[in-house]
Amino acid sequence: MHLRIHNGERPYKCSICGKSYKRSTNLKAHMRIHTGERPYKCPSCGKSFTQRSTCQTHMKIHNGERSYKCTSCGKSFTQRSTFKTHMKIHNGERSYKCTSCGKSFSYPSTLKVHLRIHNGERPYKCTICGKSYKRSSNIKAHMRIHTGERPYKCTICGKSFIWLSIFKIHMMIHNDEPPYTCTNCGKCFYWPSTLKTHMRIHSGERSYKGTICGKSFRQSSNLKAHMIIHSGEHPYKCTICGKSFNQSSTLKAHLAIHNDERPYKCTICGKSFNQPSNLKRHKKIHDGERSNKCTI
Repeated sequence: MHLRIHNGERPYKCSICGKSYKRSTNLKAHMRIHTGERPYKCPSCGKSFTQRSTCQTHMKIHNGERSYKCTSCGKSFTQRSTFKTHMKIHNGERSYKCTSCGKSFSYPSTLKVHLRIHNGERPYKCTICGKSYKRSSNIKAHMRIHTGERPYKCTICGKSFIWLSIFKIHMMIHNDEPPYTCTNCGKCFYWPSTLKTHMRIHSGERSYKGTICGKSFRQSSNLKAHMIIHSGEHPYKCTICGKSFNQSSTLKAHLAIHNDERPYKCTICGKSFNQPSNLKRHKKIHDGERSNKCTI
């Protein structure tokens, strides 16, 4: 058996995928991948494994054992392989290089995900809406939209979030001043994306252009809403009277008719209205403007 190390002999071959091994025990363990058999069960959480060694490594999570400690940052690991991979961060080793753009990475898994930028591969597909992603973590987060799960909850105001990144930014509202400041007008923002959009007011940039009428917008969401006008689609429907609208803002204004809400108030006489257009028309009385003038 030892000689197989030197001569490369692998007499035990899998009849399903063709992979071969030096030992019969290794083939036996490999076959469990195809059969789905998981004979090694964790007594703490009930999770099962195909190999005893994997189960033993998993058990370290429960007993808190972390045998492999990094001497540079003090971080410890349950697995030697994870520890070895971590060490590449400190020694600057980036062994895995992208052949398309030359960018290098410390981890083969990171390179694999990066390559999807070039080949357009999105292997993780949502079974509900069909949207696909490059990362398994992205599909996991996306599924929360459908399930309604919001695992990240603010302990101060109780607001909960789907994504950890948005939750972290939200926490700035309670803890700090807005960290992103406009260099032109000094206005502050909690979101870098909001600052980026705001900067377009000063630069006049309108990156999102309609393909039908050529109208351009600062935000992709505004272009998307505008395109509905051309498509004739009315996706926003009133649940009370059944009337449908092409914009959510129009539906919101319409709902004020049903609930007798009058959020639009005249600053001169205090009279309130359920539609912004009605308020605009009313203000002409104070301005003395008469738009419908007889030409005869």
